[in-house]
Amino acid sequence: MSKTILITGATSGFGKAIAEKFAQEGNTVCITGRRDDRLAEMKQTLEGNGNCKVITLKFDIRNRDEVAAAVKELMAQVSRIDILVNNAGLAAGLNSIEDGNFDDWDQMIDTNIKGLLYITRQVAPIMTVQASGHIFNIGSTAAKMVYKNGNVYCATKFAVDALNQAMRIDLLQYGIKVTGIHPGMAETEFSLVRFKGDADRAKGVYSDMNPIRPEDIADIVYYCSSLPAHLCINDLTVTCLTQACSVYSIKESDRIKPQA
Repeated sequence: MSKTILITGATSGFGKAIAEKFAQEGNTVCITGRRDDRLAEMKQTLEGNGNCKVITLKFDIRNRDEVAAAVKELMAQVSRIDILVNNAGLAAGLNSIEDGNFDDWDQMIDTNIKGLLYITRQVAPIMTVQASGHIFNIGSTAAKMVYKNGNVYCATKFAVDALNQAMRIDLLQYGIKVTGIHPGMAETEFSLVRFKGDADRAKGVYSDMNPIRPEDIADIVYYCSSLPAHLCINDLTVTCLTQACSVYSIKESDRIKPQA
């Protein structure tokens, strides 16, 4: 049965891969972001590859009025929202707390926490009327353990983890599933954004590693959404083989090899 999926931050990384995964199955996929050109390109590609319907919504997740207007526009085109993927998020900078950049702090808080709340506040009432739905909150291993210079970014992801738990409780009576997915090191635009376009520094983060790929997270989201109606995965932490948590990881070359 075809579903309607709303994905924030869908023009790159996890969001893009999740959109591609659900589009392959013939669903109605609503992709959102701030870049018109990428949204238009994705729509053309996704609809060209299958029998899906793609709706694009351009807005800034940090702007409450834009979020409300976008969901209203979406509901003029669809009858329900089955899945919300709260994927929009970012890290900005890697400063120690005493050298923190106020603009970086505001950007992370406004996107990772307030943006997630703004879109959820618009979609959750739709799902409560349906008495069904599934909300995915994309967090991070930074939600489970703080690392050096991670301060505000980690705080925002701890907040996402707390909100994920709160949503599960608050929406329990409506039969709405809520799943938090917390990826570890993943090769997306994440580090490029954190280091403000320094491609060499971003690439160095994943040197000699086999990190999570966006398609891996897309497969996990799809699996969780496909479980029987009476099951819900509440919380899932995912790392590559050589990362144990936010603090502990090794390079591929440091792995113990099988003895002859």
